Amino acid sequence: MQSFYKGAIAALLVAASTTFGSEGAQAQGWMPSGPITLKIAFAAGGGADTQARLIAAELESRYGWTIIPEQAAGRGGLSLLADIRDDPADGTVIGMTVTDSLGYSSRASEAPWTPADFTPIATTASFQMGLVASAGSGWASFPDLLDAARGGQVIRFGVMSAKLADQAYLLGEANDVAFNIVELNGGAAVMNGITAGDIDVGFVAGAQSRGVASGDLVNLASALSAPLTQTPDAPLLSEFGLPFDSDGYFVFIAPAGLPEEARTALAEAISAIASDPSNPAGEAIQRAFGEASTLSGAALTDFLTRQYDDAGALMDAASN
Repeated sequence: MQSFYKGAIAALLVAASTTFGSEGAQAQGWMPSGPITLKIAFAAGGGADTQARLIAAELESRYGWTIIPEQAAGRGGLSLLADIRDDPADGTVIGMTVTDSLGYSSRASEAPWTPADFTPIATTASFQMGLVASAGSGWASFPDLLDAARGGQVIRFGVMSAKLADQAYLLGEANDVAFNIVELNGGAAVMNGITAGDIDVGFVAGAQSRGVASGDLVNLASALSAPLTQTPDAPLLSEFGLPFDSDGYFVFIAPAGLPEEARTALAEAISAIASDPSNPAGEAIQRAFGEASTLSGAALTDFLTRQYDDAGALMDAASN
């Protein structure tokens, strides 16, 4: 997936795009007072960082804004939240992170903020969080894995966060099996572990799409509250007693108090780019996640509030 993103960046840098022009931003009734600093909660060069930079480049092309991307990575997105929290709330500083950083990560770290301390702008894509195994395992769906575990096979279960470790534990408990839960550093490490045979199964949030398409990997189940876009017939883990889902999004935010006209203009601009596969950013999102998922306004605020509350419930359930 990373090689695709890098190719898309190269194509963007050499292509001239005049889709809308700077008058598009004026028509929305808002213009930034100067350059916009885009703080990115991901390591440079990865797929999420590249998505953010492709969107930044398209914002410049369509609206004539100057966007200055910079890294604010670390601590599962908490470094960005701490960094951006006290920045000017005038549209000249925005950030891209994942919704989990405002939910479980903040709650588990006892961070001195809640989602209300930030302005949510818009999401771009939803996590396609599947329970993924190698096709060589011979498993076609989650019940096959359970049969193997109940038959005595030790199931090495890869996760990339404490939240997913809690969910893996509760999933095993609900089905009377004890998974060997292995915490790894990021989704790429989980993918590498599955393909190398170092783990048997793991939660993967979209990077599995090419492997599933080629037949090398299998989505055994959806960890979402809805079916996976690529494999809609895969069962939901909620059907097997897991009362928590892994719904989440890549999300743009700003400090609390961003004026509504700025929030609306930024949300409409970002959503339009993410939903349009004719530009490199939209194409990259479609390739990796099947389609864009653009929440904004009250719907996004409600999602973040609910996710923050659910994080507390998940931690309590896993600790009992």
